[in-house]
Formats: sequence, C-alpha cells, structure tokens
Amino acid sequence: MKLYTKDELIKQIRDICNANWHRSVKKTIDTRNDGAVGNTLEKLLGIEENNLPIPNAREWELKGQRKHSTSPITLKHIDPSPRAAKIVTKILLPLYGWPHAEAGLKYPKEEMSFRSTTSATAYTNRGFSVVVDRASKKICFVFDSMKADRTNMDISSWLSSVNARIGLGPINPQPYWGFDDLKYEIGAKITNCFYVIADTKVVEKHEYFKYESLYILSGFSFDNLVKCIEKGNVLIDFDARTGHNHGTKFRLRQGHWPDLYTSVQKVI
Repeated sequence: MKLYTKDELIKQIRDICNANWHRSVKKTIDTRNDGAVGNTLEKLLGIEENNLPIPNAREWELKGQRKHSTSPITLKHIDPSPRAAKIVTKILLPLYGWPHAEAGLKYPKEEMSFRSTTSATAYTNRGFSVVVDRASKKICFVFDSMKADRTNMDISSWLSSVNARIGLGPINPQPYWGFDDLKYEIGAKITNCFYVIADTKVVEKHEYFKYESLYILSGFSFDNLVKCIEKGNVLIDFDARTGHNHGTKFRLRQGHWPDLYTSVQKVI
C-alpha cells in the first residue's frame, strides 16, 4: 500500500470533494450512526477501514458525518468499572432492566432490556443520569428513583419491580469510568482527526454522498472531553438485552468534534 504525506492525502480528499456525488458503500438510507460517510470515503481513497495511508497513521482517525444528521457519533465502547462486577450483565440488566419490547415475539418471554441514553445535564424518565466527579476523577452513572416519571404507569410499575428486586437506593457498586482509563481508551484512538462532512441524497432507494468540508483536528484535549460530558454533548449509551450486550458507548453529539481538540483547521 502506498503511503501518502498528510498534504497528499488532503489533496486526494479535495479531489473527491470536487468530483460530485458518490454512491454509499452501505445499504442504509437514513441518518443512523452507521459509519457510511467515512467508510465510503475510505473506499474512494482505496484504503482499508481505519488504516490511513500516512506515516504514523495510528495517530490519526478518519471520521465523517452527514451534513444534516443529529445522530451522535460513537467515540468508543467502554464498559463501566468495577469491571470484575460485570455491571451491565450482572447488575443493571437483571436488577434495573424491564421487559424487552419484543419479548415473547422475536425473543423469549423472559427477555429483559436495559437501554439508556444518558447525559450529565438531565435525568432520564427512569431516573438515570451521569455525574462528573472531578475531585475523584470519575464519570459516574447514577440512579435516583425520585427523578423518575412516576406519572407514567409503565415506569411506575417498573419502579415497583426494581424496589422488589434491589430497592430504590443508589446503584451498588457505583458504576463509573476513571479519568485515567478514559484518557487512554478514547484519547489514544482520536489523537488527531480528519473530519469530513457530506451532503446526502437518495436515488432509487440508495444513498449518495457529496463531500463538502474537511477539517484537520489535532491536539485531542481530555479536559475538553470532560467539558463536553458536563455540557451534555457526550452521552453514555447502554444497550443490553438478556441475550446480548451490545456494549456501553460514549457518543458525541453531531457538530461537536472540533470541541475535543486544541487545533481546528478548515481545509475545504
């Protein structure tokens, strides 16, 4: 595989931006977090996924977004600590979960679900939130039953079941992510970033992209990441069911990639 300098790779992307519409390599035609913008660009560049053809490529990440998308971008899958407690599968799912929407249909009758897209700026309707504890250098996932929407009959019934299973006190042990772990897990992956934005259209049920903007983002700042969590621009997304844990994701709201870096250069 040929190696490019950073400037040569920028030129390649500029040529793609000037070449009008490109057919997506994926079959999705919506704005889900499917990676299609970046995957299609990688194919146009003739490179393997997440294998940028420049020296020290491990220091660079290619990220893309649809121009009008509001769907968050996954930064990294990171399950909470303490890892030995297997928080999601042994505590959250069996003790705080609820019947899966397709239990008895697609899945067995006993299938449970624990799905929660959670921020530090509000509580979910089930009473979950994220707390940034700078003193302890932790991001904590918390439960407060008094913040749950008790006017909702389904949630009220769920609270009663949680009370019977474990009680309505704080989650024990407390799920958390240490600053040092996050700095390594996320920071090492996206130290520097080629960030592209593409317009989209659908022709005969297939999506096409027109690449319009390229930003060179460098100098990932962990403190900026923590600030994004505090402002609710980074979400923590649990997605587990009895038969499968899809993993716990740190997800960045669209349009906030530049907020994570100390240097932002608009190239195109």
